[in-house]
Amino acid sequence: MSDHAEAPVAPLPAFELRYYVVVFSSARTEEDRGYGETAYLMHELVREIPGYLGHESAGTPGGLGITVGYFRDVAAIEQWRSRGEHRDAQKQGRAEWYERYTVHVAKVERSHGFVRE
Repeated sequence: MSDHAEAPVAPLPAFELRYYVVVFSSARTEEDRGYGETAYLMHELVREIPGYLGHESAGTPGGLGITVGYFRDVAAIEQWRSRGEHRDAQKQGRAEWYERYTVHVAKVERSHGFVRE
């Protein structure tokens, strides 16, 4: 387990259109060696990417994890995808941390939200 602070429980706001989402759905292995620290490092590094808007993560008791990253454009996604530390984390994930995962990239055509007063 990581000792890093948990994010508040609230969805990100709707962003100005058009933007992109990267949905990463995963099932983990029992191996946890360094996972929390690497996840925190990835969180810090992705924030340096111009065009990164934010991300949200959730998990189920059964072990399904879902992270949705929000990016202004495809160039920002590609910059993150090709960053060396991210590539290294992906390799380690395939070798140790994930039983399986799926990545979906989509252009957002509509977005809205609601906040109770």
